[in-house]
Amino acid sequence: MVAVSICMPVYNVGRYLNQCLESISQQTFRDFEVIMVDNGSTDNSFEICQEYVFRDSRFKLYHQSNFGVATARNTCLKYMYGEFVAWIDGDDWVEKDYLETLVNLQTNTNADIIHMGFKSYRNDNMYVVDFKTLYGKFNYNLPKKVAISDVFVRKYGIITVWGDLVNAQLYKGFVFSEDNTFEDTGNKFKLYLQANDIVLSDQAKYIYRVHGESLTQNIMRDTSELKRIKMTISNYEKLLYYLRLANFEFDYFESLYRDWLNNEIDRNSNEKIRKYLVKHRRLS
Repeated sequence: MVAVSICMPVYNVGRYLNQCLESISQQTFRDFEVIMVDNGSTDNSFEICQEYVFRDSRFKLYHQSNFGVATARNTCLKYMYGEFVAWIDGDDWVEKDYLETLVNLQTNTNADIIHMGFKSYRNDNMYVVDFKTLYGKFNYNLPKKVAISDVFVRKYGIITVWGDLVNAQLYKGFVFSEDNTFEDTGNKFKLYLQANDIVLSDQAKYIYRVHGESLTQNIMRDTSELKRIKMTISNYEKLLYYLRLANFEFDYFESLYRDWLNNEIDRNSNEKIRKYLVKHRRLS
């Protein structure tokens, strides 16, 4: 068994993939494997992945038809063997001591989840939040309630599956919902529900690339507002279902959901969308 399985869905990111894979290859922490799942790419992404498989036995490549990123993530989980799991998207990259920093922090704290801050890269400029202030107020130990609430408040940047080191035991029986476009929002909370300790790092050694070809940008550009709201509501109501089953702070999160519905109703002038939101407020 290796210490860390780096899991990576790959789809048409050939323009950025070399930088990503090279940043992984150069990690100062060496005890890892890379599970790359090519999700039916039509560019040269598969060939670039093959080059790294030939160069380094730690890199493993699987190919499948394009059934969506959640399906690719599930394939990654099927083939990984690490004690811990770290996700890196193929259009992002990491600094050389990214894994070493995460692993050392986990060793020192024995936390189930280590979450690191990140830098955003857009139009040749790097942006970083003051994670020392943001995470320091919790003394770098994040309460489970706050972690899950970020699905609604989007303040701490902890809902993405990338940027973490997670005990692989938390992924036992875990399945990404394959009908879910926003797979982070619709699934990450399941890990938090199981975790005993969630520790934060303000080091920001993960670089998230913002570009017009990314999946997130394509969804925002190509999906109607009504469809995006329907997907968001589906995720929120699934979260509430899990919270009720877990008997964890259901009333608090239901109030967050109702506040979100009210805010969306107030700001939206589209009558069809308003009717859809009002219906779900009535049912909640």
